[in-house]
Amino acid sequence: MLRKLLPIGFLTALWFVGPTMGQTPPPKPPPPPAVGGRVERAPAETHHAYRAKQVLGAKVSLKGDLSIGTVDDIVFSDAGQIEYLIVANEGKLVTVPWEAAKFDFEKQTATLSITQEQYKVIPTYTVREYPVFFEPTYRTQVYRWYGLTPRPFARIR
Repeated sequence: MLRKLLPIGFLTALWFVGPTMGQTPPPKPPPPPAVGGRVERAPAETHHAYRAKQVLGAKVSLKGDLSIGTVDDIVFSDAGQIEYLIVANEGKLVTVPWEAAKFDFEKQTATLSITQEQYKVIPTYTVREYPVFFEPTYRTQVYRWYGLTPRPFARIR
């Protein structure tokens, strides 16, 4: 019945305009404040790409610049996340959680925030006897040596 009373063009226009008719558009966000005659913008989040060759061979030290070796290998999880660094020193290897190392990629160095006394209790191994890196007890213990808690594993989607 409404169709008979209103012209078709008007109904079509109502259909396109729909519920927005009579509503005001949302307000525009205010411009960033001007500082010293120039507009300040929030810093954009930047991401950096690092390559394995920037990590492999990096010199590793403890607090106080005590050298403990170099990064010999990287251990990835099934999801492709870096889990551990393998640090080599005079034929002995040590597992280091990725989160425990603070890298200076330009200088190709990493620092661990533990003391020499803490480092001395961490077991070493050789290339003939690698640990089972993702065995829950080993993983928990490795993180504890560095004062960390293991992060949850990422799931593959």
